[in-house]
Amino acid sequence: MASPKTLQVVKATVPVLETHGTQITTVFYQNMFAEHPELLDIFNETNQKLGRQQSALATTVLAAAKHLEQLEVLLPQVMQIGHKHRALQIKPEHYPIVGKHLLGAIKEVLGDAATDEIIEAWAEAYAEIAEVFIKVEQSMYEQAMWPGFAPFKVVDKQITGTDVAAFTVQPEDSSLDIRALPLTAGQYITVKTDPQDSDHIALRHYSLYSVDSSDGIKFAVRRDNRNAHRGLVSNYLHDHVEVGDTILLSAPAGDFELNKPLIEQNEVPLVLISAGVGITPVLAMLEAQVKANPSRPIIWAYACQNPEFQAFDTRVAQLLGQAQNVQQHTFYFEQGQLLDESWLKTLPNPADVYVCGSMVFMDSMIEGLMALEHSGDNIHYEPFGPKMSLSVG
Repeated sequence: MASPKTLQVVKATVPVLETHGTQITTVFYQNMFAEHPELLDIFNETNQKLGRQQSALATTVLAAAKHLEQLEVLLPQVMQIGHKHRALQIKPEHYPIVGKHLLGAIKEVLGDAATDEIIEAWAEAYAEIAEVFIKVEQSMYEQAMWPGFAPFKVVDKQITGTDVAAFTVQPEDSSLDIRALPLTAGQYITVKTDPQDSDHIALRHYSLYSVDSSDGIKFAVRRDNRNAHRGLVSNYLHDHVEVGDTILLSAPAGDFELNKPLIEQNEVPLVLISAGVGITPVLAMLEAQVKANPSRPIIWAYACQNPEFQAFDTRVAQLLGQAQNVQQHTFYFEQGQLLDESWLKTLPNPADVYVCGSMVFMDSMIEGLMALEHSGDNIHYEPFGPKMSLSVG
């Protein structure tokens, strides 16, 4: 527990963090990468350029400042970030580097307002916060299905819905029996690549689209050409990685998973809402639910540009055909069919809701559900980008 004086000083900095948080984290990343360019092999360059990582870190720092005396309140957020860190192979030795440059950025941005007392208090606070993360991540490393990044051979690659590549991979290490792996619907793997178009190693997370590992681990990758920051890794995997090639993966991670006590019962319907490649983890959830209890009521909603972009349509039809109580809804944006609050009003409440898609889509769905008084405990989500808490202020 931080000292009373540290708690008082850190709490007093909350208004400053609310005003200057993103500026501080932007300076932090600039300075850290300048001194440690090797860390550019870990961080997502696109998220950096678009400011997503800076905003996510600012949100985390602010939440830690508000709840320093009871960090257990932040455990769900710590677990989410911890899964990402373990997947990226962030280790305890990285934390002093982060601490040095975070304190340096606070001093640089705030100038004389960042007194020695404030810097000392934040140094103590950061040490405590880092220790929480290190302990959580240590447990995750111990439980990982394999250590570090392991070589896997691509045994199948299929294009579904125009711009989504579905990969199946098998370990090159024959001692790693993937059929015995306890995969969880909603998890992701992390791919380590060395694209020719980059000066750095590039790591990216991709969701499992199935938990059936009988013929390999299955994950999907959308080709990202949506903006000026052309998807470095997604395009590399689409254009250069074929059947027979080897890629490096870290073990599955993530806490986006079905509420286990509700899987076997039929009172609370399962609602799976996705857009674009956001279908990937909820498709695995649909598979898991149908296998465990096909009689549970299921509401399936999927949105994309048009029928040509509809990913995994055959697999979705197969799985929904195995369920006994299903509603299926498909929305095509280009045809003016919107998955919006008017449709959300048709959902039962309570319902066990899982949402995945772009940040804009996620915000729209969650805001709509909250406005309709769905409990935050019943809304589960996984955006494709840095995850920021919607519940901890």
